[in-house]
Amino acid sequence: MVDEPGPTEWTAAPAVGVGPHPLPWPTDPHFDPELLASGDRRNVVDHYRYWRREAIVADLDARRHPFQVAIENFGHDHNIGTVVRTANAFGAASVHIVGRRRWNRRGAMVTDRYQHLHHHADVATLVEYAHGAGLVVVAVDNVSGSVPIETVDLPRNALLLFGSESEGLTPEARAAAGMTVSIAQFGSTRSINAGVAAGIAMHAWVRQHADLNRAW
Repeated sequence: MVDEPGPTEWTAAPAVGVGPHPLPWPTDPHFDPELLASGDRRNVVDHYRYWRREAIVADLDARRHPFQVAIENFGHDHNIGTVVRTANAFGAASVHIVGRRRWNRRGAMVTDRYQHLHHHADVATLVEYAHGAGLVVVAVDNVSGSVPIETVDLPRNALLLFGSESEGLTPEARAAAGMTVSIAQFGSTRSINAGVAAGIAMHAWVRQHADLNRAW
């Protein structure tokens, strides 16, 4: 059985992406002449093949959802990259990193080039931003008093806040949250991978609020 090509360049074919565009080339300004000439091997959906990066970001800005994502005190750099990549996939408006500024971008698979990223020195600065932007801080942590994300109505203007796998969110972050949600678990482990938890929470928002007719 031969695998059918998927909606992006991640297919069973040995080559990733597309080669040079056949002549005559399209003349719309969002196309990149270098990509048209040499091919496009980037991790983008087919709709954005041969587009300039700036044009992709501008088009995404018209499609992004109102929810945002914040990452606090992650213990492993690769988790930040995973969250950024997932936020891009689900159309999050922005990703906020609280604490250290430096992180390993490999896990983002270059999606950080298309995602709005912001840095905050501490939780207080993040909360100030959230209040000014009219966002409801939704802490995602399996702690006492949390409500199941599987049954709760998430606010449309949510700022989903995540902590580290080992320690979860800091007391300051939990105190600042307008809502705390947990993810149902049924196994022996105390926690799941932080990047996975972020993906589950973002998808929960998408199921409740996104227009699925606009998905690729």
